[in-house]
Amino acid sequence: MSELEQLIETAHRLRAPGGCAWDAEQTHESLVQYLLEETHELIEAIEAGSRDEVLEELGDVLYQVIFHSDLASTGTLGEAFDIEDVSKKMREKMISRHPHVFGDADEQSKYAANTGDEVMQNWDEHKKREKPERESILDGVPKSMPALALANKVMAKAEKAGILEKADSPAIPMETEDDLGKMLLAVVSSARTAGLDPERALRGATRELQVEIRQAEIDEGLDAGIVGKVSDDE
Repeated sequence: MSELEQLIETAHRLRAPGGCAWDAEQTHESLVQYLLEETHELIEAIEAGSRDEVLEELGDVLYQVIFHSDLASTGTLGEAFDIEDVSKKMREKMISRHPHVFGDADEQSKYAANTGDEVMQNWDEHKKREKPERESILDGVPKSMPALALANKVMAKAEKAGILEKADSPAIPMETEDDLGKMLLAVVSSARTAGLDPERALRGATRELQVEIRQAEIDEGLDAGIVGKVSDDE
């Protein structure tokens, strides 16, 4: 039995009768906070560049996936599925989105890509085939993302779809991420002084932008299928 199989069995035993009472009481909803914590700890370990910490935190994130999969195997989300089903779906998705690697001769020729940028030019077209029900370039963007990441993603999608015009130069002069970081800190500091919540303010402004983007899609007769051919995000 591989180490991964042993870990899966360990998680199952902890949730089974005679195992750990705490594990047995958990739900998908109750585990969300731990998934977020473990994800942020992994990000911190990666940014610190510590091999041992990354190794440990990857394990913590992996265990969350295994835990949720073991829960789902009991039918908590409707039709039961387990970690094997999760793995199968992910493998199929990766093969579907990389026809330049896994496709037949015609697909490899059509989607030939030698750089990351060339790969991304086809990415949305592959996603559209998987999710034909999407009607907007904003469908699938997680609303729970931190405000700054959400604003960046929404604007990038709109720019690549031609709904927003991408500026040739920054409206606020900056050259490095260090410069940007200091500016963002200054904005947060000013907001605090004024008694304003910068996270809520940016989320509200981004929400208004999303409304404008969806209206522009309607006005211009765009849908996710059309936009998917010109948008290379995700």
